[in-house]
Amino acid sequence: MLKSILEAIALPPICFLYLALAGSLIRGRRPGAGGTLLGIGLVGLTLLSLPVVADSLLVSLERDLPMTAPSDAAPQAIVILGGDVMRISEPPFARSGHLTLDRLRAGAALQRRTLLPILVTGGIVQDNRPSVAVLMAKSLSEDFQVPVAWIEDASADTWENALLSAGILKTRGIHSVYLVTQAWHMRRAVMAFRHAGLTVTAVPTSLDPPFDPIVSDFFPHAFAWELSFYALHEWVGCAWYAIR
Repeated sequence: MLKSILEAIALPPICFLYLALAGSLIRGRRPGAGGTLLGIGLVGLTLLSLPVVADSLLVSLERDLPMTAPSDAAPQAIVILGGDVMRISEPPFARSGHLTLDRLRAGAALQRRTLLPILVTGGIVQDNRPSVAVLMAKSLSEDFQVPVAWIEDASADTWENALLSAGILKTRGIHSVYLVTQAWHMRRAVMAFRHAGLTVTAVPTSLDPPFDPIVSDFFPHAFAWELSFYALHEWVGCAWYAIR
């Protein structure tokens, strides 16, 4: 819970909003400091609202991913990382969200090509609802007609996804995997799974094309804030994983 709160208030672009608000509140008593905070907040919010900035941040995450399986360590299983869930009105009152469904689609297609067993990983994100992994397994079975070999449903984040999944796989002699998640999330996921002792071949759900901005990309758009948040969240996560 604390981690989620810190992410919500400390990461851009929301942190720039708080800086701007703080600057506005103290500007009457401390014009210099207040004006500086207000300016930093407004500039930060404006820059991260530009698609040219948001898309550049995302594309930079997707470079140099290990997408070719090593010849001396062929993947032995498929790991699909859990993502979001959606609330619904009937039992079990949740289902896989759009990001998770994108990963399931890519994982199911990969399983049909390779016939490798699947592990789904993701813990409980909403009280009184099934874990992300259980919802994923249900969707793979019912929506994609693809079997799931193992369910890891105790993890709370990507780092734990890797550690707990590796524990399940290594006991079965599996040390090399295909890893399925969004392209912008893949860099951090690969770092975590390599730390857990697995050889990883990346299977991103989709890669963004080389960035070729148009005129409208230099004007603010609301959706760019969301993309900027995802990208900066990943870069901060990569930095943290690098020093853990």
